[in-house]
Amino acid sequence: MNYFGGSDDDAGGDEDQESSPFQNVEALKCFREQWQRELKISPKHTPKALTKKPQVLDGIASDVKNREDRLKSEEISVEAKAKNLFLQGIENEQSGKLYEAIQFYRRAVQLVPDIEFRLYESTKPKFRSEKMDIMEKKDVEERENDDHENDVEDSVDNDCDILGKLSRIIEKNGYFCFPECEQSTTHISALPMEIFFYILRWVVSSELDIRSLEMVSRVCQGFYVCARDAEIWRMACVRVWGVNCGRYEPKYLSWREMYMQRPRLRYNGCYISKTTYIRHGENSFQDQFYKPWHLVEYFRYLRFFPEGKVLMLTSTDDAQYCVSSLKNRNPRNTSVLIGHYRLRDNCVSLILKRQETKTNTTNFSNRRRKRNEPIHDSGEQTFHVEFEIQNYRKRPNSQLSWLCYIIYTKYKSGEEIPTKLSLGGRYPPFRFNRVKSYTQESEFPLQ
Repeated sequence: MNYFGGSDDDAGGDEDQESSPFQNVEALKCFREQWQRELKISPKHTPKALTKKPQVLDGIASDVKNREDRLKSEEISVEAKAKNLFLQGIENEQSGKLYEAIQFYRRAVQLVPDIEFRLYESTKPKFRSEKMDIMEKKDVEERENDDHENDVEDSVDNDCDILGKLSRIIEKNGYFCFPECEQSTTHISALPMEIFFYILRWVVSSELDIRSLEMVSRVCQGFYVCARDAEIWRMACVRVWGVNCGRYEPKYLSWREMYMQRPRLRYNGCYISKTTYIRHGENSFQDQFYKPWHLVEYFRYLRFFPEGKVLMLTSTDDAQYCVSSLKNRNPRNTSVLIGHYRLRDNCVSLILKRQETKTNTTNFSNRRRKRNEPIHDSGEQTFHVEFEIQNYRKRPNSQLSWLCYIIYTKYKSGEEIPTKLSLGGRYPPFRFNRVKSYTQESEFPLQ
């Protein structure tokens, strides 16, 4: 075939044959553009083949969900059956049928191996918030049902103190406290009230640590009510005043008010008195640091015990050392005076003596040499002191002012000579200071 010459007819036929490849390219290009538009088409115009796939997936998901629900229901039924078997085992064990109880326990464990723990978790007490919500709902229902009675009670409550209101709330609820969050161990609210009161007696202890009892009352409403128990405060009053305690009526409203307002001593610390005076210096030609006057400073310490024992120490040492030497009833420091006291109204009387020191026995030669020497009799001294209990800077019973100070000296001949000291400004009052180490431990409960 000649493409460069020939007749016109031949040329026309050749042009038709040459245009066919270009038309195929344009058709392919149009096909590609249409295919790209179909790829970017919206979900509303998706093909039916694509729309069928989510429906199939939804059907599969629903089947899986139905199977899971069936399995859960089967597990719940099995667990319920195991719980019933385990409870039957408990009933048989309590009635003494141990063999039958073992059979029920075995069947329950075969169904659910940890049925005992599941049963325990299901019987655990609810959270505090849930219990409080239930109680609040009950209170609302009671108020709606008994409006008239509640009006009368409100008028009575206005005349009562906070202790009475909280006591009625605790009696209504049946619990003196609730756990704030779920616990794996036993909460203190599970204890009977009698045990908790006995714990409070250990808190007060034989040292009458009333401050710790007041700190316990700040925990919650139930602890507040328990810390105001009349029996605990009555025992504390009896321990302070003994046979002179009497009754709180009609002067006071309760045993606690009597303990707080009636003059008494404080036992969780020491009464400290600081004494200073000026002494003349000794002039010497060899003393390069001569001072014509010296300021002398020393302290007196008083520690009282509830059973009537008292310790007194006069020293220039540091307060920390002196306070620690008065911690025990039988101090090792021989310079501590030991005695007893008696409380009468707002006055306290003390009788103190020095401790007996064991002197080393001298040898025979010293005895023989000193046989003819005169024996010096210094006498045995007994200190009689009387104080007045006062308040200091809004702190009740925190100051002891001197009323009387007499020293009785008894000699071996039987003669006893009293020496009454004048108190005019020479003996400053004692001020109370709390000592934490005195109440860190509790040896005996309040009795």
